[in-house]
Amino acid sequence: MAEKRNIFLVGPMGAGKSTIGRQIARQLHLDFYDSDTEIERRTGADISWVFELEGEEGFRAREEKVIEDLTENMGIVLATGGGSVMSKESRNRLSARGVVVYLKTTIDKQLARTQRDKRRPLIAEADDPRKVLEELAEARDPLYEEIADITVRTDEQSAKVVVNEIIEQLGINGLS
Repeated sequence: MAEKRNIFLVGPMGAGKSTIGRQIARQLHLDFYDSDTEIERRTGADISWVFELEGEEGFRAREEKVIEDLTENMGIVLATGGGSVMSKESRNRLSARGVVVYLKTTIDKQLARTQRDKRRPLIAEADDPRKVLEELAEARDPLYEEIADITVRTDEQSAKVVVNEIIEQLGINGLS
């Protein structure tokens, strides 16, 4: 790849950002980062603990700093947290520093992919996870759309198909 551009994946929890991001990075020989994993690495604690101790506001401040730092790199693939787009600063950084890919999925797929995952504090303890996901989608989907250069549905496609579609839309040729 002659030009080392950044690829930033946005979308709701359960859309496949981490899985797809790792595969894109591998195919394009780029470094992969996950903003949640980076927060855990920096704090030495898991996301649930950070949420419990600092609340969503404290977590979002950490997330904004991680996105600020990581987007200064060149030639990376970054899987962002589902709520990272709530920060105008993060949206601006993502838009300005790379190609933003919105991985879009349905609430049903999100529920199926996240139902046993206790590492998602916004739905882990929810009485009605569907209602929480619907409310998050209402607030966040317009923000994903606002900054997306490319939108790809991940509902019924394998990660490999999604990765190939993204690479094709990016106009990167000669990669297998």
